[in-house]
Amino acid sequence: MSRQAFLIAFLIFAVCGAVRAQWEMESSGTTADLRGIDNVGGGVAWASGTNGTVLRTEDGGYLWQACAVPPGAEHLDFRGVQAFDANTAIVMSSGKGDLSRLYKTTDGCHTWKLVFTNPDKDGFWDAVMLNRYDSDGFVLGDPVNGRFSFWETSDKGATWTKSNVPGLEALTNEAAFAASNSSLLVEEAFAIGFVTGGAKEVRVFLMQDDESFRSFRVSLQSMSSSSGAFSISVRDDYRWVVVGGNFLIPSDRYRTASYTRDGGKTWLAAQTPPHGYRSAVAYDAASKTWITVGPNGTDISTDDGKNWRALHPDPAMHESPDADREWNALSLPFVVGPHGRIGKLNAKALTMNAGK
Repeated sequence: MSRQAFLIAFLIFAVCGAVRAQWEMESSGTTADLRGIDNVGGGVAWASGTNGTVLRTEDGGYLWQACAVPPGAEHLDFRGVQAFDANTAIVMSSGKGDLSRLYKTTDGCHTWKLVFTNPDKDGFWDAVMLNRYDSDGFVLGDPVNGRFSFWETSDKGATWTKSNVPGLEALTNEAAFAASNSSLLVEEAFAIGFVTGGAKEVRVFLMQDDESFRSFRVSLQSMSSSSGAFSISVRDDYRWVVVGGNFLIPSDRYRTASYTRDGGKTWLAAQTPPHGYRSAVAYDAASKTWITVGPNGTDISTDDGKNWRALHPDPAMHESPDADREWNALSLPFVVGPHGRIGKLNAKALTMNAGK
């Protein structure tokens, strides 16, 4: 189908296919731009952002506590946060060379310890993922000397080593994006992977059943430094979704989502994509619904990524008119964005919309 035909189909779908759901706006107590969010469960979640900002809630988002700023991190941009519980978490800053760092707290963010600094002067970290059920974790970084940087821990982030696993060779101009801490996927039961952009093609790198990465082409926007895949998530061994687009043209809907039904081996462009660039995607098992967010809106899919439809604020629920937009990252039910924006998904509203 031509690009023009795609755009016509999108306009028709935007009129007929919009649905309503609730992002309940929460008070974060900060004006920092938030890009990291991790819901631990049991009411505990952590968020992170610019100027060394780290937030924590223990009551499901009713109150967000401002954490102590890690030492020397006043001007760092914490793009990722991963937590084990209410007391233990790791935050990752993104920046060139030693501006990419990992800090860890074990006392509920009263104090922090610098546990690792990027030793590659030309490196840039994009995402951190930890498994809170064991001691493993990974950091993904942009290519250095033609290979993506991949760091591993086996002691809950206390020490880190660079991986020499095969298959990390990068294309010219290829990189990962530090938009939402979800360009890296860790599902250790069946896969570890990450998504890329900025090159002549968009790729997903997967390590399955062996000790090497293989790359697969993904049907998303490519050919510019600002376009590609920004987030990957999974429903099960076979059904996965990738979202992205061009962050410099957030309203461009062309090829902003792709999906697989065979565990990542083949990827198809969404028939009806999200209506703009999307930086994060997640799957809600309770409602069997995928949800993706970006600067100009929120979309859901109930057919595993093939078709997407827009969510809009519900005036009857007294939602803010912009409650569907200006979002960076997801860890359901929470979503975060610029200027301290935090929202919480109304699960009942999503369940009602899933049937439409």
